[in-house]
Amino acid sequence: MINLDLSRAVSQAELRQYESVVNEIHEIIINKNGRGSDFLGWIDWPLNYDKDEFAQVKKVAKDIRDNADVLLVCGIGGSYLGSRSAIEWLKGLYSDDHLEIIFVGNSFSANYLNQVIDHIKDKSIYLNVISKSGTTTETALAFRILEDLVIARYGVQQSKRRIIATTDANKGTLKTLADLKGYQTFTIPDDIGGRYSVLTSVGLLPIAAAGIDIDQVMAGALKAMIDLKERDLNKNLAYQYGVARRIIEKRGKSAEMLVTYEPQMVMIGEWWKQLFGESEGKEGKGLLPTSCCFSTDLHSMGQFIQEGTKCLFETILLVEKPLSDIVIKVNQENLDNMNYLAGKTVDHVNKKAYEGTYDAHTLVGDVSNIVIKVKESSPFAYGYLTYFFFIACAMSAYLLDINPFDQPGVEVYKKNMFKLLGKK
Repeated sequence: MINLDLSRAVSQAELRQYESVVNEIHEIIINKNGRGSDFLGWIDWPLNYDKDEFAQVKKVAKDIRDNADVLLVCGIGGSYLGSRSAIEWLKGLYSDDHLEIIFVGNSFSANYLNQVIDHIKDKSIYLNVISKSGTTTETALAFRILEDLVIARYGVQQSKRRIIATTDANKGTLKTLADLKGYQTFTIPDDIGGRYSVLTSVGLLPIAAAGIDIDQVMAGALKAMIDLKERDLNKNLAYQYGVARRIIEKRGKSAEMLVTYEPQMVMIGEWWKQLFGESEGKEGKGLLPTSCCFSTDLHSMGQFIQEGTKCLFETILLVEKPLSDIVIKVNQENLDNMNYLAGKTVDHVNKKAYEGTYDAHTLVGDVSNIVIKVKESSPFAYGYLTYFFFIACAMSAYLLDINPFDQPGVEVYKKNMFKLLGKK
């Protein structure tokens, strides 16, 4: 499902120097006894996930698809980036599906929230609020406003069916609220953090509601779990990617740019940035994760990458088989001088843009490039890719000797904000 090319990034000799430490970290990951081990529940989740809740997710998703024009997904960070990345990649940016998925509760923008409220005024809506504690301010504020809207439109009784809370199994503000009001609930596992939660009900309910086969998502994740339990660095591609990041960093690089060639994969980059940014950015350590979409961003960032400060390396995420393609036709007038492309496909041009850029950046620009090729855009591939990045991130972060699963720095802005807002 995945091919990893490190030929223009690191050498096999460099990789081999990490074999013994990778073996040690492998045991820490698999046995769940390293720093932050309380949040390693995702390791065997593709095998041991809650089958009863999974069935209920599919049932509720069908109810949403049968009865709604819009599903509002209210969450921030890991509570929405995973599902949004899957839906956009697999359904496209302008899907003709009858159900529209709109993501809210991920900013304090009154403009955005008002535009959403105006957009849904004549539509049948369901609301899925996602928060472990229920106290995440962006999400809680949007939910307060949208909950009032749903109740005003449908009444208390019907709202119990239209409002779904994904939260802690036993405690927290949102759990208490949902139980008191009789809302349907799904569980965020105690041992899986938000940025690792896309394969739980957090991500699976919106993904299933979008009409994507979540059985195939989990099948892909399970295949990755089996493939990537291999301790041998020479065989484990996720470990190779994690190690390659550290090798390149030691050459003086401070940033990694994840590059896609599909606009509908931009949110994959956003999800990836949270995964690696929150996992590694602590104790004064870690690479800055950034992302671009080529060839679009070659007309803005290409100059810097080619000839600017050599502070970054690129990880190229390619899909070998596009969801769709277009054959370029002959034009008799040929006023645009584009007939040299006649008979070729647009995806063929996209691939050649990649090949030309790859050579330009690596051979002329001296920018290291890691290439990750995914065979296809499918639910199976999505499940496989997310688990691949989970394992790679755990290995990469443990190589820094940090806890990959906490995020203490996130609380600083919240405390300052609460003080300014007068919260006691």
